Amino acid sequence: MDAGTNFSQVAPPIFDGESYDLWAVRMESYLEALDLWEAVEEDYDVPPLGENPSMSQIKNHKQRKTKKAKAKACLFAGVSKTVFTRIMTLKSAKVIWDYLKEEYAGDQRIRSMQVINLRREFEQQRMKESETIKEYSDKLLNIANKVRLLGAEFPDSRIVEKILVTIPERYEASIATLENTKDLCDITLAEVLHALKAQEQRRLMRQEESMEGAFQVKLQINKKGKGRNNSEGCNAQGG
Repeated sequence: MDAGTNFSQVAPPIFDGESYDLWAVRMESYLEALDLWEAVEEDYDVPPLGENPSMSQIKNHKQRKTKKAKAKACLFAGVSKTVFTRIMTLKSAKVIWDYLKEEYAGDQRIRSMQVINLRREFEQQRMKESETIKEYSDKLLNIANKVRLLGAEFPDSRIVEKILVTIPERYEASIATLENTKDLCDITLAEVLHALKAQEQRRLMRQEESMEGAFQVKLQINKKGKGRNNSEGCNAQGG
């Protein structure tokens, strides 16, 4: 994406004081796409031009100053009015970024406790009989991604292991198939979810077919019953 062409065309994510870690990931990606992250990350100085600068030096000087100004403008545009009043006097994108991180991300001790609590919550999860694979996996992924946003590692392999040992017995056939075709240590999260969702879909289709068959049988019985009643009624009138 070209910063000059698209700078005013793409709206930045807005931070309103909540979910800082999520906003920070999105904002960093946004600034990288506009080729402005360097101005935030390094906070480089732009020294004044010397005497008789070349056209290349003039162009480079202007670009570096412009990037710093645009990065700062992006951060100003990427926060709510309430948050803006806290950063509006700060002079550079780097200073703004560091302030927001210190103010809203919390100190390392608090973040470490949050990670511990989230890992504990993850370990306590068990799939309910009424849940679908998507509902259960989404719940696990939501916890895992919160841990990742706090800067801690949480590999997909841990989610795979959790799913395989906590899903109901009705999925044993799919797990057995996976074990026979691939080492469980090498199975990706996408492969596990695909296999389990496929079995779930087949099971639902069989249930629907069974219900439809039962309905058809009941319908036939009702028709026969009505026919018998009509026949008996006619015989009674004839008698």
